[in-house]
Amino acid sequence: MTAVFAGSSRSLFAPVAKHIEEADRIFANTLATYRSPFGSLIQHLRHYRGKRLRPALLLLTAKACGEMSPAHHTLAAAVEMIHTATLVHDDVLDEAELRRHVETVNAGWGNKVSILLGDMLFTHAFHLTSSVDRRACEIIGEATNRVCAGELKQVTECGNLDLTEEEYFAIIEGKTAALTMCCCRLGAIYAGANEDVMDAMANYGRNLGLAFQIADDLLDLIGHEHTAGKTLGTDLEQRKLTLPVIHALRTLPASEAHKLRDALTKGNARYLLDSLQRTHSIAYARRRAEDLARAARRQLECLPQSECRAILEAITEWCIRREK
Repeated sequence: MTAVFAGSSRSLFAPVAKHIEEADRIFANTLATYRSPFGSLIQHLRHYRGKRLRPALLLLTAKACGEMSPAHHTLAAAVEMIHTATLVHDDVLDEAELRRHVETVNAGWGNKVSILLGDMLFTHAFHLTSSVDRRACEIIGEATNRVCAGELKQVTECGNLDLTEEEYFAIIEGKTAALTMCCCRLGAIYAGANEDVMDAMANYGRNLGLAFQIADDLLDLIGHEHTAGKTLGTDLEQRKLTLPVIHALRTLPASEAHKLRDALTKGNARYLLDSLQRTHSIAYARRRAEDLARAARRQLECLPQSECRAILEAITEWCIRREK
């Protein structure tokens, strides 16, 4: 795995680069009619499309399981469109001003435009999926239902300083893992894999998504904004409890946990970081992410040895070590 892992998504996804380009072409062509009335807005979406993790997972899974087909390119474009829509909406919810080192859509055009743009991306993603078949529509529809429910659950739990670890995992299983799980399942299905392999790849995507989100939550707490290229600290500002904070509150004596809750209410980042250090909560969250990454790798044992399988293994390491 270390021979494949090069620290960047661009190098990891090289074997499916041409297929990602084809998915990008479908993505661009789908929105081409809007370039005249909304040119600068549509052009700005390129800043939201950096790693291409979701389409890459779908395409790498397809090659690892069997043959690539035109359906894979269409579905890769659709899942990237869905992911882009969620980012546009997330920036509204988080009141974020930066995404990939440039201003967010809501910072440049306002919340109304952002919401409508995200909605448009969602509807076009489903229109694309309908050109494949009913099964693809059902799988992507179920995944997006779970994504929206996860996001809604997170928003309604903002300020709940008694959120449990179980509830946290239920949130991130919806908002993040549902789509990565969907990507890997679709890649396997349309490559002709059997049911056992489909289920294994779906489980790979689920565990990978959970690990990815824990790493993302850690970045929001201890990352550097100039490296990450996006607004950080939004979880604290909105009092969203993530795994390290939940662990610290559970670990501290009652009196100190009360002080931490007070600090969270006041947005006292310094006190929070000190508490996380004393309780080793950052290390705890990292270990949970690493455990999930290992669980994802184990799901790949059903696949024959190949370059794409090795890359899927390497992605489990990359997703928890990245700095942006």
